[in-house]
Amino acid sequence: MLPLSLLKAAQSHPMLVELKNGETYNGHLVSCDSWMNINLRDVICTSKDGDRFWRMPECYIRGSTIKYLRIPDEVIDMVKEDALAKVRNRTEMNKGRAGGGGQGNVQNQNQRNRGGNRNNSNNRNMQGSASASGGVRQFSQNNRSAMQQNKLGK
Repeated sequence: MLPLSLLKAAQSHPMLVELKNGETYNGHLVSCDSWMNINLRDVICTSKDGDRFWRMPECYIRGSTIKYLRIPDEVIDMVKEDALAKVRNRTEMNKGRAGGGGQGNVQNQNQRNRGGNRNNSNNRNMQGSASASGGVRQFSQNNRSAMQQNKLGK
């Protein structure tokens, strides 16, 4: 989970921000940007000694001064669930694509290898057949030795 995605999910939730100089700010997150600059509202600032307090309606904190952020567990759990849902969706989408048969996959791979690949000479030497189980290639002993010679630079 990325820190910025966690901060985006924590908007309108309470949080504690500790700065490098020791001051702490408790408030509700209004917004954040890609440099981790944050806006808080209904803020209570505490000095580094812990003996002085200030109340502010809103506050802007530069991201480079932040030492520590404390975010509620419910936000962290929410982001974890969203990440798991995205992974599930990707795997389901990939399962739907895989059912087209192996021959099309090998043809698409050959088309990609033709354009700009340094190993085009290897691709010409590799004349194999694709199995129906998903594009596994089988090569003869001559093709393997040609590939090994190209790897060794002979």
